[in-house]
Amino acid sequence: MTPRRILITGATGFIGARIAERLHEHGHQLALLVRDPRTTDRAAAIYGQCDLIVGDLGSPALYIDALRGFRPDTLLHAAWSGVAGADRNDPRQIVNIAATADLLEAAIGAGIESFIGLGSQAEYGPQNSKLNEEAAVEPTTLYGHSKRAACRVTEAICRLRQLRHTWLRVFSIYGPRDNPNWLIPSLIAKLNRGEIPELTKCEQIWDFLYIDDAVDAVVAVLENPAAAGIYNLGSGQARPLRETVMLLRDIVRPGAELGIGCLPYRPDQVMHLEADMTRLSDATGWQPKTDLQTGLQATVEWLCEPPEK
Repeated sequence: MTPRRILITGATGFIGARIAERLHEHGHQLALLVRDPRTTDRAAAIYGQCDLIVGDLGSPALYIDALRGFRPDTLLHAAWSGVAGADRNDPRQIVNIAATADLLEAAIGAGIESFIGLGSQAEYGPQNSKLNEEAAVEPTTLYGHSKRAACRVTEAICRLRQLRHTWLRVFSIYGPRDNPNWLIPSLIAKLNRGEIPELTKCEQIWDFLYIDDAVDAVVAVLENPAAAGIYNLGSGQARPLRETVMLLRDIVRPGAELGIGCLPYRPDQVMHLEADMTRLSDATGWQPKTDLQTGLQATVEWLCEPPEK
């Protein structure tokens, strides 16, 4: 396909960096909006082949001239402030809504024709069934509410300007270069150190998607102009969390003790998180390729060498 000119935010993050690398591999011309580019950033290896726009999402005046000079035709918005669990109910979540709207308006002024944003399964709130895009949207955290509001605001702006609007509700993504405090990398680290990780009863039904498959899905959406609207982004396959934890344990340190049941569930604990992927598959033909065993093995190999048995 014809290479596109894509503005990407969030290229220092786990998902955003891998998306940027893959789009670069596909021959697209990229501009990365980065607050403070460093050689340790996840996507630093491609900084020299991209236009770097240094600026803060909350201050359009800092990046508007560079953005107009790049002239993007697509905005892929993966940045978000406050993704850690401890920040999910921080009132500063709301700042993301205005920052996203300002970014979109600036990008429209620079000539974009398409907007693609990364949302979250948190927009649905706790539910007890496999979720398709028509499911009720009942977030219980400020993070979920803010993601939902950002979706609605950007959708309204794009409708008024007759631009393509696509919103991907991201479920649980894992893999190499993940944030160390998330469940899978933190379990790997604790098991590798010989610790007994403290866990809930692990009765949750959980949908995990490997990072490379997630990136393939985002790229498939971006390169398919007809893929507009709201889509789930998960594996479409869920299993009890206990099975995933034990599978991971058997890769890192077979037979190691697990502290299952040591922690109580949170009051708002999501017990069933499973994406119906029919809509995205129908629109793009995308299907995940990496089974859980293979993805976990790759993640373990990246994070640490398993101890000698």
